[in-house]
Amino acid sequence: MDPRQRPYRSVLYIPGSRDRALDKARTLPVDAIIFDLEDAVAADEKVNARETLRAALAAGGYGDRARIVRINGLDTEWGRADAEAVHEMDADAVLLPKVGSAADVDALAAITGDMPIWAMMETPQGMLNAAEIAAHPLMAGFVMGTNDLAKDLQTRFRPDRLPLMTSLGLCVLAAKAHGLIIVDGVYNAFKDEAGLAAECEQGRDMGFDGKTLIHPAQVNITNAAYAPSEAEIDLARRQIAAFEETEAQGQGVAVVDGKIVENLHVVTAREILAKAEAISALQAG
Repeated sequence: MDPRQRPYRSVLYIPGSRDRALDKARTLPVDAIIFDLEDAVAADEKVNARETLRAALAAGGYGDRARIVRINGLDTEWGRADAEAVHEMDADAVLLPKVGSAADVDALAAITGDMPIWAMMETPQGMLNAAEIAAHPLMAGFVMGTNDLAKDLQTRFRPDRLPLMTSLGLCVLAAKAHGLIIVDGVYNAFKDEAGLAAECEQGRDMGFDGKTLIHPAQVNITNAAYAPSEAEIDLARRQIAAFEETEAQGQGVAVVDGKIVENLHVVTAREILAKAEAISALQAG
């Protein structure tokens, strides 16, 4: 599947050290998995986690789900060995934590070669350098690390996430400017379905492609929020049909539901239909 067409509605963190979790992930209706060698793995398990994860990925069974491996930072005792190991794994991309500049990406690329790189955007420095990081030729996606970011910014939790808006916006702008996938940070209260749905709606409206998740119970709500609705699909089809009919008849303006339909609306409509088709293909697989 084309990386740009692949859905990234739900991106679930899975500890790379836990065989049971790695196996269960093969059955979950997620679009992508972040196999975590960093925060989800205790220090005394990190070395063994590399081999556990390598074996799981080699065994396959993850279908069309995107497989992203988060390594430990290159400034830690495990980072370089993680990067060397991931380069040999059957994974789609490597995820680097706490990226602060393009130089951090260069350091990883020197180890992982031409493997696509994703960046954890979770520090004030990373926010200020988001455009530079996004422009790196191997950069494929941004993952918002909102917990670490909130800690560094010394913010309080607010349901509207107002203290994080500048940072989220900078990263969305950088990602869109350079054609990257960008997924929102986690929602910590995994039993709070209403809160999760509200944050998904906010992220979707900001332009995020999906959301990172910490628990399988969050998958269905997130998938629904980031998928085109039936109403959106219907409107997209009618906009395309009206625009094409108007062009064919040599008329000036297409109108749907009392609103003018211009070429830019048709571009968006076709993107909506393409996303819906990609989601259907992923689910069928």
